[in-house]
This record gives sequence, structure tokens and C-alpha cells, in this order.
Amino acid sequence: MSAEPAAPQAIRLVLVDDQELMRTAFRVIFDQTDGIDVVGEAADGVAAIDMVQREKPDVVLMDIRMSNMDGIEATRRICASLSAPRVLILTVFDLDEYVYAALRAGASGFLLKDALTTDLVAAVRTVAVGEAVTAPSVTRRLIAHFVNRSPAPVEPSKRLAALTARELEVFTLIAEGRSNPEIAELLHLSANTVSTHIGRILAKLQLRDRVQAVILGYECGLVPRSPS
Repeated sequence: MSAEPAAPQAIRLVLVDDQELMRTAFRVIFDQTDGIDVVGEAADGVAAIDMVQREKPDVVLMDIRMSNMDGIEATRRICASLSAPRVLILTVFDLDEYVYAALRAGASGFLLKDALTTDLVAAVRTVAVGEAVTAPSVTRRLIAHFVNRSPAPVEPSKRLAALTARELEVFTLIAEGRSNPEIAELLHLSANTVSTHIGRILAKLQLRDRVQAVILGYECGLVPRSPS
């Protein structure tokens, strides 16, 4: 008789928020959710870094505005490691200027604090498998909002020189907020080919996910800026 397949390993989650009430509310939600284990809590960025090093979580649910060390700096330090967990940013406002800084620091997406419970759980599951939470078009609008207020972009980074002509085409479309099906249609490629190109692009440019690709695309001037 063949052995039973092993059950999927639960997602290890760390909660970071300076409000104990918020952490308690999140813990109640995830304690009632199959496949997600809360392995630690932290009230500031310093404690979050220590918790991540000790518990080795898969995902960190990170508040931004905290004393001692804010979520941006904590995200930057956590994501500097090659084995870093995915960081999901929590914010009160969908156009909070700190969100852009956190995404640039390595976060895999953001979520509003008033999100539905189902959306919160889905977001944790999404980043745990390496995807970005925000839809490409939403990410683009968020980043464009702040990049359009900053100085003109520098010349395309030398990092882009590592891309083939086709990869640069795909990268530009990612930066424009195009989905995989849209890229496949525009370039007359199969979905599998597009996925392969994206994987190689992220590896060559040392990017964690599509969010980071959109940010780099704007910073390199590959995406035209709308009038401020």
C-alpha cells in the first residue's frame, strides 16, 4: 500500500503592529484559519527583526508607523537576506507615501487595515508562494503617484543590459502594469513562455517580484510619466 502524501506545510506568519489590539485581532483571524500558523508577534521594527531571525517565518504582516524602528527600515533589513520572508505591508491609506518606500525596500505588496478578513487571508497565502498582492494595474497607479512627484528618472540602469531584446520587451510591459495574458497576446507568445521570461528577468535583475520590477521600470524611465 502506498504511503499517504504529506500534508502541505503551514505558512509561518509573524504579526508586527504597535497596537496590541490589532495584533490580537489578527491572531484571532489566523488562529481560525487552516494552513497558517502565527509563530510570533512584535510591536516595533527592532523586535520584528529579532522575531524573524528567531522564528524563520514565511510571511511578515508589517505595520508602517511604529516607534523605535518603523516598518520601512525593518522591511529593508529583513529583505536584505537571501532567505528573507515575504513582507506584506499594512497601511491605513491606499496612497500613503510610506507604502511606496516600503515596496521599494523589498515588500511584496500592501493591504489596507480595513480589508475584509477573506482578503487578508488570501493576501498572506498569495505572498507566501512568491506572488505580489496588489494587481499590476493598482501597483502601477500607486508607484506612478509618487514617482511623478520626484525628480526625473536617471538613465536606464546598467542592470538592464543583462536582458535580451525580448526580455526587455517583457520587462517594459511588466512595468506598464500588464498581466501575463496581456503580455502573451501583445508579443504573440504562449503563457508558459511569458512565465519563463519573467522568471529569468527577475533572476537577472535580482528582483523579488513584479512589484520590484514596476518600481525599477519607473526609475529607469521605461514607463512614460503622466503629467503631475
